[in-house]
Amino acid sequence: MAGRSDLIATMVAAAKAAGDGLMRDFAAIDRLDVRHKNGPADPFSEADLRAEETVRSMLEKAAPDYGFLGEEGGLREGRDKRHVWIVDPLDGTANFLIGLPIFAVNIALARDGEVIAGVTHVPAQNETFRAEAGGGAWLNDQRIQVSRRSEMVKAILSVGIPFAGKPRHRQFVTEMERLTPRVAGIRRLGAGAVDMAYVACGRFDAYWEQSVSAWDMAAGVVIVREAGGVVTNTSGGALDLSGGTVLATTPQIQAELLDALRAD
Repeated sequence: MAGRSDLIATMVAAAKAAGDGLMRDFAAIDRLDVRHKNGPADPFSEADLRAEETVRSMLEKAAPDYGFLGEEGGLREGRDKRHVWIVDPLDGTANFLIGLPIFAVNIALARDGEVIAGVTHVPAQNETFRAEAGGGAWLNDQRIQVSRRSEMVKAILSVGIPFAGKPRHRQFVTEMERLTPRVAGIRRLGAGAVDMAYVACGRFDAYWEQSVSAWDMAAGVVIVREAGGVVTNTSGGALDLSGGTVLATTPQIQAELLDALRAD
């Protein structure tokens, strides 16, 4: 298929296999064993664990020496210290567990700390976003690019809202006060991987979050950049996958959006 290397094909296959399992579990969510990591606002279930094991086993067959960082299993170092898979097997777990079909399998490959390939598969919508550095960004078999809307007042933004147990609640309120009078709308999907994919294909003009993990954003970094977008931290500096903040935006509104986020 267009735009696919063997590497990305393996990642897509792993994401789709995990997604198929998630859809079976989604049809039986009332029977899942649900637990919590850091309080009631941070759930997970055996669906998350099964999906991560599916992805891990398939990627390990393809590249047995690479490290593996998964949301559920943590970091397993590989013999190859340069390459690490970064995986969120079910981004949007809270959505999943209430029957809301906005969730994704997120797979990225980092080399020396830089993401070089990413896949975000949204199984309930049968949408697979993918990119490799230098190869463009794709939704299924169609090339995608970020929005061309040039005015902030026409922009639709997406945001990760800090829920119970996360920091920066007052900061979020301040950001909304600054931004809501200046944009056409702000959405909260509850799945950062999907938010970033939607920036890449032009559905949203930007997405930001002030408390986010590497596995939530890693795949989206390369997908957004290959679609013509810009990805930084929320101060406009170089993105650190372990830094906890992310801003994915079109180039046209980046300066004005950063001005609003950084305003005193």
